[in-house]
Amino acid sequence: MSHVKIDHLTTEKRNPLTMELDQLSALEVVSLMNQEDAKVAIAIHEQLPVIAKAVELITKQLKSGGRVIYFGAGTSGRLGVIDASECPPTFSTTDEFIGIIAGGDGALRKAVEGAEDSAVLGVEDLKKLSITKKDVIVGIAASGRTPYVLGGLDYAKSIGAKTVTVSCNPNSDIGKVADIAIDVEVGPEVLTGSTRLKAGTAQKMVLNMLSTASMVGFGKVYGNLMVDVNPSNLKLIERAKKIIMQAVPCDIDTATRALADSGNKVKTAIVMVKLQCSKAEAEGKLKAADGFIRNAVR
Repeated sequence: MSHVKIDHLTTEKRNPLTMELDQLSALEVVSLMNQEDAKVAIAIHEQLPVIAKAVELITKQLKSGGRVIYFGAGTSGRLGVIDASECPPTFSTTDEFIGIIAGGDGALRKAVEGAEDSAVLGVEDLKKLSITKKDVIVGIAASGRTPYVLGGLDYAKSIGAKTVTVSCNPNSDIGKVADIAIDVEVGPEVLTGSTRLKAGTAQKMVLNMLSTASMVGFGKVYGNLMVDVNPSNLKLIERAKKIIMQAVPCDIDTATRALADSGNKVKTAIVMVKLQCSKAEAEGKLKAADGFIRNAVR
């Protein structure tokens, strides 16, 4: 059996502050975890210029008709699937964000650890999506060396797709082959090698930024309101009405009528109320403004 060298990885080192973890009380353990978690945001702060470059790339590719494909194994893959699955209700996206995990959807619930060792599987999974040079492949791997992710990135680059990577080790292997490498060095974990902890938190925070900031740049936000929310359940219908009331502002009856008349399209409803115009006129103004409400109502 071949041996894989991981001792050099920061995420695999022992944390000198937690050597006596098994001797601590519950309060001491969670306090120590909280202390270590506080370091994550600081580590991400150092990568903000790189993250912003990734957001700009993603926004540009989305506007050209491309997609964002999150791609990873284990915890990293699960986090990508989570972020992608939350974009449709939040921003009314369709297939703009896609999450893939090594081992398939079954790996979301039950670990399929061996799948991450196959570079070939990474290529096959991306081929199933018929990726093109318009797409952005976001490879996620806490270690920065996962073969599944490396294989997929190599294939993506071979066909001209853009590549972004998210890792928690400096100078990561996946970062070396990416157009933009986001390496957030969070340091050794509280529980040695358990990258679902600080590394997982860091990856989640970065993915939040990539999707949310790119949607801001895509006209999906007005002020700080999610004006392209998909009102697909009772809670979201009420949220949609509240958003209309806050954006215009107006009363609940006006917001309710506008939402219904717009076909449950919050952006359209806001423009209708602000400009006192029809659904067709509102849609025309939004189209002319590339979906940005602020420009549509000027």
